[in-house]
Amino acid sequence: MDCDILIIGAGISGAAAAYAIGRKRKVIMLEGEFQPGYHATGRSAALYEPTLGTATMQRFNAASEAFLCAPPPGFTDRPLMTRRGELTISDAQSRPAFERLLTLTADSGRAMRELTAAAAAAMVPILRPELIRWAALEPDVMDMNVHAIHQGYLRGFTTSGGQLVCNAQVRRIDKRNGLWEVEAAGLRFRAPIVVNAAGAWADEIARFAGISPLGLQPKRRTAAILAAPDGFDTHEWPVTGFIGDAGYMKPEAGKLLVSSGDATPVEPQDAQPEDIDVALLVDWFESKTTMNVKRVERRWAGLRTFARDDSPVLGEDPTANGFYWLAGQGGCGIMMSESLGRSLASLVLTGELPADIRAVGVDSAEISPRRLRLDGARDPCAPEC
Repeated sequence: MDCDILIIGAGISGAAAAYAIGRKRKVIMLEGEFQPGYHATGRSAALYEPTLGTATMQRFNAASEAFLCAPPPGFTDRPLMTRRGELTISDAQSRPAFERLLTLTADSGRAMRELTAAAAAAMVPILRPELIRWAALEPDVMDMNVHAIHQGYLRGFTTSGGQLVCNAQVRRIDKRNGLWEVEAAGLRFRAPIVVNAAGAWADEIARFAGISPLGLQPKRRTAAILAAPDGFDTHEWPVTGFIGDAGYMKPEAGKLLVSSGDATPVEPQDAQPEDIDVALLVDWFESKTTMNVKRVERRWAGLRTFARDDSPVLGEDPTANGFYWLAGQGGCGIMMSESLGRSLASLVLTGELPADIRAVGVDSAEISPRRLRLDGARDPCAPEC
């Protein structure tokens, strides 16, 4: 099966790229699982936090916001973003870091207002009052409808003539006569351009192609659903985090979604929650609130994949013509999806980033896979390009 561009991975990043590029070229997208988004996309905390991540990530987050808040006609029949707000709590020892947060938000043009400890406690009444010395509310944080965003990309891609093939685990990748040949699902696919959007498996896909891996690191994060406290309606509560602490809690369908923010390095896998991580999560939650957890209603784990400098990897591999990376989103993949997908399409079609992405200060060199090559040496088993 021949096409112009073959995308490996139909999670949020691959789907966004397919959506952006499929209107201009013949695209086939391969997904190793029985459905797209099984691993990272389907296990997201579903929060739009524009100041999260590296400076590069924040620029991509901001560049996706307009699309996610007002998608084009036909993309979806429901809102993709809903105002939530984020409450950040600081104890007496964390004022310097709290000041940095206020400065960061001001520098990005985002609204942030300080609250009294009493006002913060009124917003989330289960918080331990002795932990609240200072507090601030960032109103621009929003809930994301991840399923609707992902399905919008996939629907737009297939409507424009793209083909999605599931249960298509890659078995072999070669380059012959200027075309990449990929064997998957008992079929052979050929294209002059391959996009590696395989998430935690991106380095593995590179190895199949004889290309040196970039040292991407998947990290497991655990989350759980807990019952709402008796007598409280949590629907309007903000997501709540703590200075110097990666944990957070947020309302979820009348209950509470909680994560201690663990980031355990693991091999690419179908991540499952470890008992010890769930126990630590419950302990974290009880240390921050007045609640006593009697039962965990649901638990799960997902993978976030990071490059060594924590910024995304986007662009053509310097050692293999026509092999593009779209990986290393580091837990910001949903937020960055539209701008990253559009940027990948622009790099493939024009060799440049979109004008609006360049205008906010993103340089292609800072996201290129070239920056992660230690010596630029070619893998001895890499195919001739």
